[in-house]
Amino acid sequence: MSDSYSLSTDAWDLHRRAERDRARHNEKVREVIKKSLGDVVANEDIITADKNKIIKVPVRGLELPRIRFDPNDQKRVGQGQGGSSQGDVIARQPMPGEGEGSGKEAGQEPGVDFYEAEFTIDELAEMVFADLQLPHMEDKGAKQVPSEVMDFNTITKRGLAGNLDRKRTILQAMRRQARDGDGGKLVIQEDDKRFKSWEIVTEPQRNAVIFAMRDVSGSMGEFEAYICRSFYFWMLRFLRTKYTSCEIVFITCHTEAKEVSENAFFSLGESGGTRMSSAYALALDIINKRYNPREWNIYPFLFSDGYNWGDQECVELVRRMLKFVNLIGYGEIGSDTWHSTFGFAPLGQAYEDAFQNDKRMVCVKINDKEDVWPALQKFFSSSPHAVKAG
Repeated sequence: MSDSYSLSTDAWDLHRRAERDRARHNEKVREVIKKSLGDVVANEDIITADKNKIIKVPVRGLELPRIRFDPNDQKRVGQGQGGSSQGDVIARQPMPGEGEGSGKEAGQEPGVDFYEAEFTIDELAEMVFADLQLPHMEDKGAKQVPSEVMDFNTITKRGLAGNLDRKRTILQAMRRQARDGDGGKLVIQEDDKRFKSWEIVTEPQRNAVIFAMRDVSGSMGEFEAYICRSFYFWMLRFLRTKYTSCEIVFITCHTEAKEVSENAFFSLGESGGTRMSSAYALALDIINKRYNPREWNIYPFLFSDGYNWGDQECVELVRRMLKFVNLIGYGEIGSDTWHSTFGFAPLGQAYEDAFQNDKRMVCVKINDKEDVWPALQKFFSSSPHAVKAG
């Protein structure tokens, strides 16, 4: 059985324009969300949510474009009354929610509409991570890993109607009729149809290992622990979204450092004294045993409240690391004592004094939940020192 197709000069995708308009509207919604990513990243409900949970984000009302009459004044007509000149004010738009009286009198004008845009955590992560990357990445080692990108690189005789390759289908029908000596109206048969097909492609990714180190000493209170979990939650999402082959080493530390599982890293409580040099020492030992710097891009990150025994020990260990790592990140969480000054506690001050001219040593100060997003930007920017955080 053959199918009849009519050829015209109209755009073949005319029937899809409404869908494209809606897609553009959705993109505008995403742009609004991006402007408030600091609040989104700081949301505790997202961090504790299940992967498949739908997250609702308040968005100021955005309507799809449409033609409508002025709902406030149906008496207006399409021409002016004359007697006006350039620059004259002909009308004033009422402010949203503006009433006729003052104080607490009831208003009659409409307010600003807000609605809740729904996203999965993965969709939010895609927006959060759009401009982030591991900085100073070098061409060390490579792994062929599956990419989530579908490459439409083959043509088949069977497929979905939406993947029909119209040009190849018409050319195939023309060739067939030419071979058969049929010079009549072009008729497309089932065997003429050609469909675009795809495959999941592989792409090389350079070897990278991230050391996630967390202060779990007794001086880390509820707020400090939450900030640690919040930052590392989004960091892991970022790495697993954009760097499929990246390896992550989890280390907790009080007076002693331990390599732990991901679950233990996020769930361990706080107790004991503080000696962060043991975390760096353990990371160096693991690097020597498992991650040859000639084959791996290495990124150690440590979060602490900055109260530490042996600051100079940390400085010396960091100085050793800077000889071969791509970037070292230090995040300090503001406590009651150091919050008001917005300066670093003793450990952060020691790093500032020792490495203020080294672009591979990046320090941030987090005083509030909203500072987590700027910290992510500063650590994972192509030019970390160009982003202000803390």
